[in-house]
Amino acid sequence: MGSEIIVIPAIFIGLPWVVLHYITRWKTAATLTTDDEKLIEDLYDLARRLDDRVDTIERIVAAENPNWRSLAADPLQSGIEDRAHESLRRIK
Repeated sequence: MGSEIIVIPAIFIGLPWVVLHYITRWKTAATLTTDDEKLIEDLYDLARRLDDRVDTIERIVAAENPNWRSLAADPLQSGIEDRAHESLRRIK
């Protein structure tokens, strides 16, 4: 009879409390905090500014050399690869 006094409350009170406790902790851990949201906003602003800078640099380079994209895309045409192989041969 004495063990029934402990087992019954443990089943009907303790077990649901443990389950609900961990469900609540799981839900709170899955959400973003205000610090996380602020960090995401800051990173987005930084990415936007960097994108603007790259666009500006591309416009400047395109104004000075309109074929720069084709030269950058084809290292053989620009001779970059040949110079790299020549440097490697000299090192060996």
